Amino acid sequence: MKHSKNIKRRAVAIYLFMILLALVIIIQPLYTQIFESHLYNTENYNVTRTVTVPASRGNIYSDDLSLLATSIPEYEIRWDAKQVDKELFLDEVEELSSKLSELFNDKPASDYFDYLRKVWAKQSRYALIKRKVNYNQLKLLKQFPIFSEGRYKGGFQYKQLNIRQKPFQQLAGRTIGYHKKQSKSVGIEGAFNYDLKGKNGERLEHRLAGNEWMPIRERESFPGKDVITTIDIRFQDIAHQALEDRLYFHDADFGTTILMEVATGEIKSIVNLKKVDEDKYVEFYNFAIGRSIEPGSTFKLASVIAGLEDGFLQLDDSVNTTGGKHSFYDRVMRDSKKGGYGVISLEESFTKSSNVGISKLINKHYKAKPSQFVDRLYSMGINEPLGIALSGEAKPAIRHPKQSSNWSGTTLPWMSIGYGIKMTPLQILSFYAAIANDGQRMKPLFVKSIMANGITEKNYNPEVLNPSICSMTTIKKVKQMLEDVVEDGTAKSIKSKQYKIAGKTGTAQLIVDGGYDNQRHLASFVGYFPADNPKYACIVMINDPQENGSYGGDVAAPVFRTISDYVMNTDLSLQSTDTIEKRQIPVSKDGFKRHLANIFNTFDVPTSSDDDRAQWVLTKSQKEQVKLQTRNITRDLEKNKMPNIKGMGLNDVLFLLENYGLNISYSGRGSVKEQSINKGENIRKGQNLTIVLS
Repeated sequence: MKHSKNIKRRAVAIYLFMILLALVIIIQPLYTQIFESHLYNTENYNVTRTVTVPASRGNIYSDDLSLLATSIPEYEIRWDAKQVDKELFLDEVEELSSKLSELFNDKPASDYFDYLRKVWAKQSRYALIKRKVNYNQLKLLKQFPIFSEGRYKGGFQYKQLNIRQKPFQQLAGRTIGYHKKQSKSVGIEGAFNYDLKGKNGERLEHRLAGNEWMPIRERESFPGKDVITTIDIRFQDIAHQALEDRLYFHDADFGTTILMEVATGEIKSIVNLKKVDEDKYVEFYNFAIGRSIEPGSTFKLASVIAGLEDGFLQLDDSVNTTGGKHSFYDRVMRDSKKGGYGVISLEESFTKSSNVGISKLINKHYKAKPSQFVDRLYSMGINEPLGIALSGEAKPAIRHPKQSSNWSGTTLPWMSIGYGIKMTPLQILSFYAAIANDGQRMKPLFVKSIMANGITEKNYNPEVLNPSICSMTTIKKVKQMLEDVVEDGTAKSIKSKQYKIAGKTGTAQLIVDGGYDNQRHLASFVGYFPADNPKYACIVMINDPQENGSYGGDVAAPVFRTISDYVMNTDLSLQSTDTIEKRQIPVSKDGFKRHLANIFNTFDVPTSSDDDRAQWVLTKSQKEQVKLQTRNITRDLEKNKMPNIKGMGLNDVLFLLENYGLNISYSGRGSVKEQSINKGENIRKGQNLTIVLS
């Protein structure tokens, strides 16, 4: 009996224990959920995290492998004082403080000394030393006292960031573009982001006091591939300068210019400049591909081709310009010349850019059948976008009478002279380039190839959009007309004695407050050169010039001439063998040795060098050779000394010294004649340098 009672008591005790245990199991999660949930739902609970280590983006190069965009590593330096023993710290902290002060030149050594002592006293695990440290500084820091012991004995830590930089600053800035996760990517950076972005890594970090995170381990990232563009940095530079100078001269709103190879479609330069204040123009928006405009008289070429192809027009057809004005229903068409040109031929109407002459002839033959005119335009493909690799291309707008509800009797005559339609500058240029290319229209090409680790992975070859926009008979006729525009027409001011230019001026009235304003214009010139064997086509558009003229021949054409002169003088393929053989040993700008050597080798000009390892050189023309003398520019900059830059070209100077951190202003053109900071003087980042070119 007694034994039975003991068993019952044990059973009850076990039962009560099980109930209590069950209550604990039930209550504990409830308590945690109710009273401690905030601890689990805040960052304070997480002691480790995994963060993405962005891959270094690939580089973007010009066609001669000059850097247009690159990722520069930037470092954040931290110090784990807990890893440093007392003896090491006391022995070397003073020297470390002096070296930090000397390297960064931001505060005295005593400030660094006091800071490091406080950090060590608190045994801080992730104390900030310096942000925005470059790679050369990082290499020096790794050799400093205490830091040279590494992470686990010296507490030295750093985190890498990749900063995107454009060595040539604004040059082709909008075409190079940018890539941003939070907004729409544009330009080459956006179009080729898949190749450029690389493969991200990961970093495991540990939370320290003060909400600081210390790296524990890292899985490396893999850099992106490189993009080789079609841009010629020499042509880009001269086009930028020429357009900018003209914008200032005319006090214009914005301007764009594009240079393209007619046979390949390769874009060799593209500039887009917008006035952002009273005295500054910047690469603001890619007007060349993204903005449709009414082309004005440059569209007369398409109208004439249509009439010639349909058999309605001949070059010697006569037309009466009727005193320089003509009424189409309730609208009056006017010529720029008061009183008009009298009775003139179709060819003269084109070369003199007579609005009345062209519109009367087109209206005469197509008035009853406007669809035939527009269909002929469509057959040339100018109503379709070019389909370029870069995003943001605006679609052409050329109305069709069967598809437009607002077609009227005045639509055709105004369309014939480039009003009531819209095209981008690049689309217009592509059309003119097709004429230069005997009718074959090429797709504009911005990128040549993709490279990884110096090996070409993909090539982008020229692509034909239209093998023949019109007959060769018509091509020959309009080529002669385009030459006549420069020889004795509206663009005769840019006629050259050395080579022939073919092209067409344009002066379109701008729409202001819903109507055309005859005091505000878009001035343009588009053409190709050399006209007898075309290699390049170029367009220049300047919007709303306020001073010193408004016509395309006065405003835009001079920019074209500046660009074409430079290209003709520098493109070796345009130089005759006889001319080259007769030249004496040339005089050149000083600069990057590899580039200069390639040029001299092309001309079979013998050279000698005082140091085969030299990167930057002086050139000295001697009787039978060019001597390349070493410039110690890199060494001077590493010592924070001003190098001798006299004789160097602007691009090289900007690349070297702006990357160093100097603020540069310049005047003139050519090579450096004067520098405001003399050779050998101490320099610092943020310092101003003025140079004079001649």
